[in-house]
Order: sequence, then structure tokens, then C-alpha cells
Amino acid sequence: MADTPQPELATPTDIATTNAKTVADALNGVLADSFALYLKTKNFHWHVSGPHFRDYHLMLDDQAAQILGTTDAIAERVRKTGNVTLRSIGDISRRQTIQDNDKPFVSADDMLAELREDNLQLVQALREAKDIVDEAKDNATSGILDDWTDQAEERAWFLFETSRKA
Repeated sequence: MADTPQPELATPTDIATTNAKTVADALNGVLADSFALYLKTKNFHWHVSGPHFRDYHLMLDDQAAQILGTTDAIAERVRKTGNVTLRSIGDISRRQTIQDNDKPFVSADDMLAELREDNLQLVQALREAKDIVDEAKDNATSGILDDWTDQAEERAWFLFETSRKA
């Protein structure tokens, strides 16, 4: 039996088609970076070592859970605008701007510094997305972006304060 073509997804939205596509592109970029940051945070959570192991291990697990917690909401905002979202690891890798870290060993200090910079990079992407959604008059996404920005800024702050030397 041959596959029958599926009808185009046609979620109703009052956002103009071109604006909705621009919003979706921005959010899919944020989503790809969120998945990349989530996996890097979990990687460092699994591989952290040293005298502050327990504190760092727990903090990174909390941060990873917070990042993962945003992913479904981001994807659902894309769908609510009548668009499609990420479909695979390959799709994520094509869109992500946060770089992976596959090194066999990373010191705890370097982990914290790298994650701090990655979270600040995500803040920048969130601010850029905010400009796009505000221009599209997508008020719902705009408000949620404020929350996600605050969370990323808080993670960067915790990573900064945790890495300060006495």
C-alpha cells in the first residue's frame, strides 16, 4: 500500500504567514540551542570532578532540568503559530549555534565558564527572538521569552558566582 500524502499542517493563527514563519525560525533556533545547552549541561553534570563535585553535580542537574523544561513550551509556541518545529538530532545540529564539547576531560572551572558563556549566548538569542516576536505582534510568545531570558540570566549568574575565587 503506497503512502498517501499527509495534508499540510494548518493550525489557525492570526499572525501573518510571513511573520509567523519568522517567529518560527527564531524559536526553532532557540530550541536547537536549548537542546544543545541541555546536553552539554548534562555532559558536564556526568563528568564533573574535584573538591566541589557534589555542589557542581547538583547545580548542573538542576540547570539541565530547567533548560529541558523550556523545550516543550518553545516547540508548542512554534506549532501554535502554524509552523513546524525540530524533528531530529540532525535538525538540531544544523540550527544550533551553541558549540558541543566532546573533550575527554574538562576541568570543573572550565565547565562553569563555558556554560556561563553558553547561557549568555542563549540570552542574546532570546533577546533577538523577542524583537522578532514583538514585531510580529505575538504577545504570548513575547511574554514567555521574558521568563526564559530571566532563567538563562539566572543560570549564568549562578555559574559566575560559583566560579569566583575567594
